[in-house]
This record gives sequence, C-alpha cells and structure tokens, in this order.
Amino acid sequence: MGSPGGSEDSGATAESQTETLRGWFAGRLPQDWFEGPAEVTVDRDEVLIVGRLGAPDLPAEAAEAERAAAYAGRIKAFREETREARIRIAREAEHRFGRKVSWGAVAGERRELFTTVSAPVMTRLRQPERRVLDTLVDAGVARSRSDALAWCVRLVGRNQDEWIAGLREALVGVERARAAGPEV
Repeated sequence: MGSPGGSEDSGATAESQTETLRGWFAGRLPQDWFEGPAEVTVDRDEVLIVGRLGAPDLPAEAAEAERAAAYAGRIKAFREETREARIRIAREAEHRFGRKVSWGAVAGERRELFTTVSAPVMTRLRQPERRVLDTLVDAGVARSRSDALAWCVRLVGRNQDEWIAGLREALVGVERARAAGPEV
C-alpha cells in the first residue's frame, strides 16, 4: 500500500524508487500500447510515461507534410482510444506511489505530452533577478513573472543539458554512497 508521502518505501533512494516505478509500469501497461518499453521520468511531484507508437502505413514517397499529419493522427488516436485505461492505471499508480501520473507519446519525430502537471514552485528573488523577469514580461516574451521564470528554466535546460545531465549522474553516485554508508 502506498504512502501519501510519495513512495512505497520512504527510506528508499530516488534511484530505487524510479526503478520500482519503471518496473511497476512495465508490468502494468498493456504490451500492445508501445514499441518497446515506455520512458518513465520521475520527479518529486509527477511520473511521466511516454511511449513510442508504431508507425502508420505510408507510401515510401510520402511527403513530409503527409508524414507529419500521419504521426499527429497516430498520437491523437492513441490518446483517445486509451483514455479510460490510462486514467485507471494512473489512479492505481497515484494511490500506490503518491505522485501524479502524466502521459505522452512519440510517433516518428513527433513527441506530444498530455495531462502533465504544472506544479507551483516558490522562490525569493532580489531586485536584479526580478528586473530580468519584468523585462521579459514588458518585452512580451512572457505573460507574467511566473511564465518568465519558466521560460528561463527551459532555456537553461535546453542550453545546458549536458551539464544538467552530469549533475544528475553525480547525484545518483551520492545516493549510492549514502545507501552503502553506515546505518544510523
């Protein structure tokens, strides 16, 4: 039985919790939904399940616009045809693991996320940082300070993805060292 705090085992490392979630979804998702295992991404608030869909039948000489429309249609069909089952699976997982479940699909080069969580995050910013956000709002880049901050985070994530990946990898090492350390 899951705990409201976010996992079955509150003493487990984030890595082992992610492994447990990946295993649970691998066993729970219908085998015919995706080509290969689903991508399972976990954070403190959400579990995101994204799977690759089979390619639609298209002639080899199909134009790029035709391919793009076929992939969009494949994702839309998957979303509509699996809605009730995805809701049922999400409810089970949310009860068991204490996190919201979101979904997405990939067809060809097209990746769409649906039913994703937008979690509020509080922060304290000094005037120079607030002025950056206000400039983005005043320039029409963002609708609000919140939108501007999200834009900045996306920009850093996109331009520093290798560095962020290195940080995540280092954190996995820290979690392993903690888990192997002496019991208190």
